[in-house]
Amino acid sequence: MAVRTAALALALLLAGCAAGHAAPPAAASDRSESARLHRLFHESDEANLRRNPLSAIFRGDLRYADRLGDFFTDEYTQAEKAAAEHELAALRAIPRDSLNPTDRLAYDVFQYSRESDLRDLQPDLLALTEVRPINHFSGFHTFYPVFASGRSAAPFATVRDYDNNLSRHRQFIAIVDRAIGRFRQGLASGVVDTKLTVRNVIEQLDTQLRDAPEASPYYAPLLNFPAAVPQAERARLRREYRAIIADGIFPAYRRLRDFLQNEYLPYAREGVGLVHMQGGDRLYARLIESNTTLPMTADEVHNLGLSEVARIRGEMDQIRRQTQFDGDLAAFFAFMRTDRRFEPPSREWLREHYYAIGRRVDARIREYFSTIPRTPLEIREVEAFRERNEAGGSYQDGSPDGTRPGIFYYNAYDLPSRRTSGMETLYLHEGSPGHHFQIMLAAENEQLPAFMRFGGNTAYVEGWALYAETLWDELGMETDPYQRFGGLNDEMLRAMRLVVDSGIHAKGWTREQAIRYMLDNSGMSETEVVAEVERYIAIPGQALAYKVGQLTILRLRAEAEQALGNRFDLKDFHAQVLMSGALPMPVLERKIRDWIAGRRAA
Repeated sequence: MAVRTAALALALLLAGCAAGHAAPPAAASDRSESARLHRLFHESDEANLRRNPLSAIFRGDLRYADRLGDFFTDEYTQAEKAAAEHELAALRAIPRDSLNPTDRLAYDVFQYSRESDLRDLQPDLLALTEVRPINHFSGFHTFYPVFASGRSAAPFATVRDYDNNLSRHRQFIAIVDRAIGRFRQGLASGVVDTKLTVRNVIEQLDTQLRDAPEASPYYAPLLNFPAAVPQAERARLRREYRAIIADGIFPAYRRLRDFLQNEYLPYAREGVGLVHMQGGDRLYARLIESNTTLPMTADEVHNLGLSEVARIRGEMDQIRRQTQFDGDLAAFFAFMRTDRRFEPPSREWLREHYYAIGRRVDARIREYFSTIPRTPLEIREVEAFRERNEAGGSYQDGSPDGTRPGIFYYNAYDLPSRRTSGMETLYLHEGSPGHHFQIMLAAENEQLPAFMRFGGNTAYVEGWALYAETLWDELGMETDPYQRFGGLNDEMLRAMRLVVDSGIHAKGWTREQAIRYMLDNSGMSETEVVAEVERYIAIPGQALAYKVGQLTILRLRAEAEQALGNRFDLKDFHAQVLMSGALPMPVLERKIRDWIAGRRAA
């Protein structure tokens, strides 16, 4: 389940469009059309929460907390498609020109979102996606243990909460078996996943199956009962939880593991790119569009990446000269990758230094942002059972009411391979002012339609987080040249992704070719590079969105600075970008240009 769900702050869109001027009074017909629009938004959201109860739980809405959803069923897919068709028809019945500027933007974002959903639900694409239901980077088998552990969105405050979790466990077992059924469909149609991703999933399942039931994440909520759970209920819950783990969840894991090992793996494909999969070229073209929100081709993506890699290499070479390193850039990469001075000495050291980085950012952040999330941000280590295949850092959003914090996760797996030089930029991206600001500022705005508070697209969500890394100078970070190299190294990662993702999925690059390219152009460790490359193999196209989104935001900032001169205010620019939530790139461009025009006319 992806982390990053963004939101739009509709009340602040008005400020962006009207450049701070009050909107003229609406005619009665305008108010009527606006009411219809917002009624559609509300009804759409309510129906979506019924179909997708996990989304409700992550918001703190527990009306459907005993359910997971009918994932991997034809009924679920048909319901999603019918909803998109119905809501688009209702939207088109509302005359867009009669709406005020704020509502027109909301209209455009809703239309874009539902049309995008509908394209992904067409039979030709479903035949390529539904039959590959999980992989080592994205799947219920890694999401659900964390969700059910008492350390995520699912609450464990009452007996009912614990019983709801038991109900979800039973549905999870069914979902695992349905995943096997979807994989079987792929075997029959000839659309199969890679041997690499399948082996990684088998390893993940083996890791969880090595635990005793009492040591698994599923048993963790019983280790610290809240006072509201009576002693008699605790005894019952311990019995029932151990039984469903030992006799339900673990056997389901074994069924999935044995099926993948014995029946699926022999027929999985050797070629790691979609170019080697039946229908893969069509799917990759769609994934580029859906992740970037722009009509880019694989060649355009690849060439943009090559250009950015060359630029960043030049800046890295300046750092090499600044540190008076005796050797070329390749030798400097090896030095940054292997010198022990850049190894975290312990997991405890890593934790304390991330805490210190957080404090330093907090001390400066209000200089450049007019609104700070109410939701607190916590720093946690990735759990051991999933750390091997996780990225170096990640973010999990908090609840809109602030009762559940946002979480910045750092990965301590293979500790000597982790580089201290990348810590500051990682925190800026995943924590503050990156994902935590972007996601929670939108989610906390209760004036907005829910789809604008909680919806999103990858180009904006990840583009903002990568843009946040470029604020290192304003925030007083990366003053040490090695930390600055870490920032460039992270930016290089996102540039290399354009080259490597398109190389793998459109040009037939091998895993080894992709790994070598990334080692040759960065100071990343081999452990980090292997995890990254295997991520691109598992979830094609997602990694393209970072650089495309960042470059769009940087270009819009440059336009605003040039057009407004002394009237440019960075706080105000950040408010215009952030407080509108995760707009598709073309819509964001229109919004910022309207804001620039309004400021110039004021």
